[in-house]
Amino acid sequence: MKKNLKILLKSRPTGMPTMENFQFVEEEVPVPKDGEILIKTLYLSVDPYMRGRMSDAKSYVAPFPVGEVLTGGVVGQVVESHNENFRVGELVTAELGWARYSVSDGQKVRKIDPTAGPITTALGVLGMPGLTAYFGLLDIGKPQPGETVVVSGAAGAVGSVAGQIAKIKGCRVVGIAGSETKVRYLVDELGFDAAVNYKTDNLHAALKEACPNGVDVYFDNVGGDVTDAVIYRINTNARIVLCGQIAQYNLEKVDVGPRLFTQLLIKSAMVKGFIVTQYAQRANEGIQALSQWLREGRIKYSEHIVEGLENAVDAFLGLFRGDNIGKQLVHVSDPE
Repeated sequence: MKKNLKILLKSRPTGMPTMENFQFVEEEVPVPKDGEILIKTLYLSVDPYMRGRMSDAKSYVAPFPVGEVLTGGVVGQVVESHNENFRVGELVTAELGWARYSVSDGQKVRKIDPTAGPITTALGVLGMPGLTAYFGLLDIGKPQPGETVVVSGAAGAVGSVAGQIAKIKGCRVVGIAGSETKVRYLVDELGFDAAVNYKTDNLHAALKEACPNGVDVYFDNVGGDVTDAVIYRINTNARIVLCGQIAQYNLEKVDVGPRLFTQLLIKSAMVKGFIVTQYAQRANEGIQALSQWLREGRIKYSEHIVEGLENAVDAFLGLFRGDNIGKQLVHVSDPE
């Protein structure tokens, strides 16, 4: 008899989450009702924004309820259908539970075109991270040929795509990452013009050398000291794309840091935050462009895949340890 393993939020973390904040529950596989489908999880996405949902602080999305199953991006297969819009065997992606099986009414479930790329790309370069990079960089950053674009968290799922799009647009691209392996990956594999290791380099000196003409666009995935250092290098009319603040997510109190608004003022710089769901109506536009660049070999991607749903929590924590290059995924099962 098949069993359904689920991962629940047991308690709200203080600082960095630990295994004690999560609970593993095994129960019967749910039975879909009329109009519903049963989805078998193939791959599960873990993303930094989920840390914010583990807190009860007010944000752009509701927090995970304590005692309920965690949710995230999933690539799955329809294994039972009572919904005329879905057939058994179809591959889909949706926001579903951290579980082997989930029931859905079919709303906000998107069928995957397996010819567009490997199915895992629906959670990465052709999914939420890729669209985040696409719309954030192009709609807010508006990079122009010859400008300098700096990307923090550049070896991650979003940053790596943002930097490559900036190269496609004719920019000088500088990545900031946390290991020599990631620095080499950015320059040697993805074609960044330069990369800085924020853990070992003198950040201010390294950025001055890598950005001799200053910084025109900053795609910020990190925040904290890294962002402070970049802002000191911005040019007049710079655009700062506020995408993520992973350096802040596990702090137990607000990080005060330097006061940099004066720098923004004297440089007439723009800072704009965004959430990718604000671009939901334009998702097809982004997917089409990213798919074409992928086919043409102008965008490359990397995946860090952890085996087994039972290891999903550790894979999530790995995001904050810097384990991953590219998209962090959990392989749960194979298609039937």
